[in-house]
Amino acid sequence: FEAGLLETLAPLAGVAVEARVASAPAEKTRKARFDEAMLFTHRGLSGPAILQISSYWREGEPIVAAMAPDHDVFEVLKAAKAANGRQAVHTALSQIVPRRLAENLCAREGVAGNLADLSDKALRRLDQAVNAWTVKPVGSEGYRTAEVTLGGIDTAALDQQTLAVKSVPGLYFIGEAVDVTGWLGGYNFQWAWSSGWAAGQVC
Repeated sequence: FEAGLLETLAPLAGVAVEARVASAPAEKTRKARFDEAMLFTHRGLSGPAILQISSYWREGEPIVAAMAPDHDVFEVLKAAKAANGRQAVHTALSQIVPRRLAENLCAREGVAGNLADLSDKALRRLDQAVNAWTVKPVGSEGYRTAEVTLGGIDTAALDQQTLAVKSVPGLYFIGEAVDVTGWLGGYNFQWAWSSGWAAGQVC
């Protein structure tokens, strides 16, 4: 995160939510979405959903996070307002997201007080803040903490069966040296082992 946003979100370090995180690229071919855990850290965002989407994200582009994707936040807050209008809005919101996140969201959106005193417009603003949070990261942690890299040798230059370079006899490329990127969950390990095995059969 850039410095201003980082200061605002620093109190959330350690808070995790089951989120739906999507890329919002100019090129629709790179649009992707992941439903997994998202973690606030002292430097920004992490967790499986963020690690997954980082393969599709490019610097300067935003990502969109739904932090309670299975809830219509506006309807939940409207129902809470009807049932107990004297309840504080952050208390009602904490039934959907972790309390620290609920308090932070209410403060960021300038929505405070009892539900009975809040307009539908204010409740919809919270709904947007929870389930359509658009944030533009300014960078990544780089190779030091990278789970997987992108790019590499073009697969079109390799024999599909042996991983041999078509134009250079006796030269082979395997694993992450090749432009093949898997999702989290062991796919990159499997590709490394399988491609190594394939090349090893003919070397």
